[in-house]
Amino acid sequence: MTNAGSTVHAGHAASPLAPEWLQVPADLNALHEPMWAGSVDRNSAGALTVGGVDVQELKEQFGTPLFVMDEADFRARARAFKDSFDAAFADICGGVDVYYAGKSFLCTAVVKWVEEEGLRLDTASGGELAVAARAGIAGERVALHGNNKSDAEITRALDMGLGRIVVDSLDELVRVGDIARASGRQAKVMLRLTPGVHAHTHEFIATAHEDQKFGLSMAADTTDQAGLSAAEEAVAAASAHPGIELLGLHCHIGSQIFEPDGFALAAEKLLRFLAAMQDKYSITMPELDLGGGYGIAYTPVDTPRPAAEIAAAMAAVVRSTCAELAIKAPRISIEPGRAIVGSTTFTLYEVGTLKTVRVDATASDDGDADNNVTYPRRYVSVDGGMSDNARPVLYDADYSAVLASRISTAAPQLSRVVGKHCESGDIVVRDVYLPGDVAAGDLLAVPGTGAYCWALSSNYNYLARPGVVAVRDGSSRLIVRGETEEDLLNRDMGA
Repeated sequence: MTNAGSTVHAGHAASPLAPEWLQVPADLNALHEPMWAGSVDRNSAGALTVGGVDVQELKEQFGTPLFVMDEADFRARARAFKDSFDAAFADICGGVDVYYAGKSFLCTAVVKWVEEEGLRLDTASGGELAVAARAGIAGERVALHGNNKSDAEITRALDMGLGRIVVDSLDELVRVGDIARASGRQAKVMLRLTPGVHAHTHEFIATAHEDQKFGLSMAADTTDQAGLSAAEEAVAAASAHPGIELLGLHCHIGSQIFEPDGFALAAEKLLRFLAAMQDKYSITMPELDLGGGYGIAYTPVDTPRPAAEIAAAMAAVVRSTCAELAIKAPRISIEPGRAIVGSTTFTLYEVGTLKTVRVDATASDDGDADNNVTYPRRYVSVDGGMSDNARPVLYDADYSAVLASRISTAAPQLSRVVGKHCESGDIVVRDVYLPGDVAAGDLLAVPGTGAYCWALSSNYNYLARPGVVAVRDGSSRLIVRGETEEDLLNRDMGA
């Protein structure tokens, strides 16, 4: 990545209002590579480009806000997971089945990319199954998740010949089996377990602890006379049900996780449980899914692990544990979503109003500042907000931003990028240093918005949801059309 005409800003102290991790960038025009897709750069005029296309061209053709995706980068990240895990597990189970977690971002174009790069598809609803069906992916390459699948979703999964239905509870297991048997079929089932592994992430995206809605507990039930865990009850019930083909076990410990330790511990716990169940019930469970949740860089201090490093750590544990237990290794599968799509995409916004306020630093992250001193914080409003990125308000998620339409030699100023919604919590980037001369009409780019931004988007305040543009080799095309006001009004049935 080049930084045409960039100017280094030296000697600027961090604002006392800034969080401890946020440093004043040496160069406000630079692009911190882990946060951006591979083709993002600046051209000779200083404007951001992706796949050789200038952001100003994208704005003029498609408007803002706009999700801008680097197709080649998506494909490269998908291949990196497939190739790295295949290589790491080749001697253990002949490779790995990589399921792209469609809940992070899904459209028919993405399904086709996923299939063309040798991946499978993980869905979490009937709507996501509908996208898969329209894209034409073979049902056997699709999985269905969900803690409360409807009868219609289960029936659709069976009709599509899904390769796996991941069952989340004992009640659901019986329902899936009964629906399959009534239609003369067997449902291919994996049991989602909660291994009790603590994931170092936000409470709302940590999913392997006991007190949450997902999965079957591996802890023994002391109130049950037999003392069986819910997980073991499910194994016993699934292996005996004529409508169920029990493929194996599944777990997912959370999201946005940087260290491989939790994944390795979960793998060991599930392998020990799998071995015990196979022995006790005289069955074979040929598959083990270790989920996803691999972190990406949203800010300059985030340090994501390469796919090869994660794969090597997990393979070492699977290899040694299977050898210790003297069992044949099951076929391993994983479910990356954010780690594939997150950094492929940035959101392009146009700046509107700006204002600067004076803030007592004791009300900020730095509680040691002088009570009698206030410091400036600038609010930079953009033409989107929480309707296209709900993650900051949902998860306290941090993002970064850069001036995208030009370079600047102005001094850095602590800024807060906010949306246009009628909510004080409508914050896109809580803290970022931007050039002091940012003005109305400038374009800002927020990286790392490929995962869970469009997917969580809404029409709050009756804003139309943005489109998604895929850019590759100097050309761009809409893969999801932005909504219009007519789209919003079409469902209003009148008085």
